[in-house]
Amino acid sequence: MIWEVFRQEAAGDYHTHCGNVHAPDREMAKQFAVIQHGRRKPAHSLWVVPQDEVAEVDEDEADFGGSTDKSYRWAMTYNDVEPAAREVADSEAEQAEAGADRGDS
Repeated sequence: MIWEVFRQEAAGDYHTHCGNVHAPDREMAKQFAVIQHGRRKPAHSLWVVPQDEVAEVDEDEADFGGSTDKSYRWAMTYNDVEPAAREVADSEAEQAEAGADRGDS
C-alpha cells in the first residue's frame, strides 16, 4: 500500500507534501516516513495518509477564480494629487490672511 507523507517544518507552518512510502499498515508507514522524510531535514510533525484517501480537484473540474478583472481594486486614477495640494495651499493662505486681518498672531 502507498502512503503519502506531508511534513511540517515548524509549529504553525503548513504541512507540505514531501513524498510517499510503501508500507503494509499505518504503523509501518509512520516508521518509514520518519526514516525517509523526518531525518533529512528537521521536522515538527509528519502526516501519513493512505494514497487512496487523498483526492484531487484540478482546474478542469472546478473554477478556482483568479481570472476575473480586479482593476477596480487599484487606484489607477488617483495619480493627479497636485490640484488638491494646490487647493490646500490656497486654503491655508486664505486662513493666514484672514487671521492677519483679525489681528491674530
